[in-house]
Amino acid sequence: MPQREASSGDLPERVTIWEVGPRDGLQNEQTVVGLETKLEFLRRLAGAGLTTLEATSFVHPKWVPQLADADDLLAKLDRRPGVKYPVLVPNERGLDRALALGVESIAIFGSATETFARKNLNRSYDEQFAMFEPVVRRARHEGLEVRAYLSMCFGDPWEGAVPVEQVANAGRRLLDMGCFQLSLGDTIGVATPGHVEAVVGAFGDVTKLAVHFHDTYGQALSNTLAALKAGVTTVDSSAGGLGGCPYAKAATGNLATEDLVWMLDGLGIEHGVDLDALVRTSAWMAQQLGRPSPSRVVKALTGG
Repeated sequence: MPQREASSGDLPERVTIWEVGPRDGLQNEQTVVGLETKLEFLRRLAGAGLTTLEATSFVHPKWVPQLADADDLLAKLDRRPGVKYPVLVPNERGLDRALALGVESIAIFGSATETFARKNLNRSYDEQFAMFEPVVRRARHEGLEVRAYLSMCFGDPWEGAVPVEQVANAGRRLLDMGCFQLSLGDTIGVATPGHVEAVVGAFGDVTKLAVHFHDTYGQALSNTLAALKAGVTTVDSSAGGLGGCPYAKAATGNLATEDLVWMLDGLGIEHGVDLDALVRTSAWMAQQLGRPSPSRVVKALTGG
């Protein structure tokens, strides 16, 4: 375990980890993971102390075949008290499915750029917001918690650099709909700490912000630290560093939850996760997938 040091005054005392491994982590796997394996993955993650587990997605199976079993998974899921199991919902049809299965927390996913909105949602930049509005309105009326993801906040493989104010404008439109939180996504992993400070700072009030970093250039942890120093207290991560984006081939794995926990432990920041249990879980999932975990901490603590 890293030596714990008291965090400096510009860091939060506690961080909420939003675990995306079961959804974002698995969605890009070429080999279909069985339903029972997914259920066991969720059970083990909850057992390791993670309190927000993004369980699956109601995206059409044609686009994300890995998550075609979403209905069955939620029907069989043994929900642990005190743990949230949000699902990704693209439209009103997805919301109908979520409501029928007793989902209490959903997430919508938008884009900060025109090109990715068309590739990911088959909508223009402006049309995506028109699609989200009735979803958020209905979900909130039904008492559901709604989170918003915003992709391509730091760079787009087709459009290049994304202006900071463009990101802020898109994010504010999602928050103004009534989303309780906005997760800023570095979808292709090109952000650096100074860029993170600029984007987070453009929002002014950071209390509703979360961050979602991919580790393409090895910057995910340093970017996370920059976000924490800017006042962000919710961080998305994926157990074992699993993940990518099926619509952006430049996107590699997410920030590994184990690597995040190791850093938080060293900073003396509370998070509630049992690192040893989490490492065992990711090592087990790596065996199911037939390849080593990308997480550096998992590799270090399991001898590779």
